Amino acid sequence: MKLHELSPAEGAKKKAFRVGRGHGSGNGKTSGKGQKGQKSRSGGHVRPGFEGGQMPIYRRLPKRGFTNIFAKKYTSINIEKLNKFDDGAEVTPELLKESGVISKINDGVVILGRGELDKKLTVKASRFSKSAEEKINAAGGKAEVIK
Repeated sequence: MKLHELSPAEGAKKKAFRVGRGHGSGNGKTSGKGQKGQKSRSGGHVRPGFEGGQMPIYRRLPKRGFTNIFAKKYTSINIEKLNKFDDGAEVTPELLKESGVISKINDGVVILGRGELDKKLTVKASRFSKSAEEKINAAGGKAEVIK
């Protein structure tokens, strides 16, 4: 099969319906746009959210809250995921990213305490939950906070 022999499947392509081609077509004269008004005009449409001049809903509703532009976005990971590393390894955010445990480091990595840790690891992260730190220490490892 060659490129010039390719064609769409039977019935996949439908001809565009040509409006304004006589009243016998059922879509002549006003071409399905009705009589007068903004939507019948050329280029005539109303923008999304326009309510005919009435105060639109997005302006009637009260605004609440704010976005903290200084907020830090941490990538969280549970302790059970660290079992994939070798005993005695030093686990850093870069190593977590390279091994595919996390996809983004963002502003730092937080280690949470779900699951069990069977290996003695030195874990370096931005933050640790209390239970995660206890489990790392209980396994004989070390939890180091990095910036």
